[in-house]
Amino acid sequence: MDLAIIIVSYNTRDLLADCLQSAFASLERSGMAGEVCVVDNASADGSAGMVRERFPKATLIALDENLGFAAGNNLALRSMGLGQGAPTSPRSPLAHPFPRYVLFLNPDTRVLGDALGKMGSFMDTTPTAGAAGARLVHADGSFQHSAFAFPGLAQIFFDFFPVHYLLDSRLNGRYPRSLYEEGQPFAVDHPLGAALMVRAETLVQVGPFDERYFMYCEEIDLCRRIKAARWQIYCVPQAEIVHLVAQSTRQFRDQMYVALWRSRFLMFEKHEGAAFCWTARRLVRLGLWAKARRARTAHARGEITADELAGRLAAYREVTAL
Repeated sequence: MDLAIIIVSYNTRDLLADCLQSAFASLERSGMAGEVCVVDNASADGSAGMVRERFPKATLIALDENLGFAAGNNLALRSMGLGQGAPTSPRSPLAHPFPRYVLFLNPDTRVLGDALGKMGSFMDTTPTAGAAGARLVHADGSFQHSAFAFPGLAQIFFDFFPVHYLLDSRLNGRYPRSLYEEGQPFAVDHPLGAALMVRAETLVQVGPFDERYFMYCEEIDLCRRIKAARWQIYCVPQAEIVHLVAQSTRQFRDQMYVALWRSRFLMFEKHEGAAFCWTARRLVRLGLWAKARRARTAHARGEITADELAGRLAAYREVTAL
């Protein structure tokens, strides 16, 4: 098998249907032999039933609890013989031997044209590439940053105190738009995890996702390990995928904000030194103080409700205590 596509979903039935339709169409167009696996994290919107009914060719792993993004992907990887340990849930095995490449794809994406073939061809002709990402665009086709430098202290600062003319700069971890527009693959630290293709050989070497990340940063952690193992990572602008952004996580904004910073702190502790972690936590506390002040001002102006204010302040307190 050339390619296995893994989609971890949670309450995104209609978006998931569009994603699956586009993925199967692009897979067929590419000429690659492949399969699609959906891991449904106990959705309550009929997602699993929709997959069974409309996409019988997809392998479905329907869970009774929400394991999160990392554990959900790892469950599918284990069914291919690419993960570590035994499966924790019954599943229909994917084809064996395991595929040459694995694409981790978000359900809020839509694969355009021969994007999968273009990514696969790039990996075929670039044996030093351990992973690659696509060019992501918004629903209207407008530009979306698709790859980033590994996060540093400057990016933490800009999260809380945005300096608008610097937000798209390398200082904030962004690659120039000109690189995307030139249309040639370019080296990056990590693509956005919405569409991340990884060589199976690389996964065998560096291991699967770290399941301590319930949501966020898991793809950054994986890419750090890939680069530490001396593989290269690229963005492939010729391959375009629509990304609708945060369709699952927006259901629980305050909880996801806490999950974001829990994952970031874990990543910093794994990959950065003590001085970095000390500085990062103090930047976050300063930033949360500023965000709380802005939230109270917004409530006083009638821009947010009392419940919204209470939810935000509770989330900020929880992050401060992490």
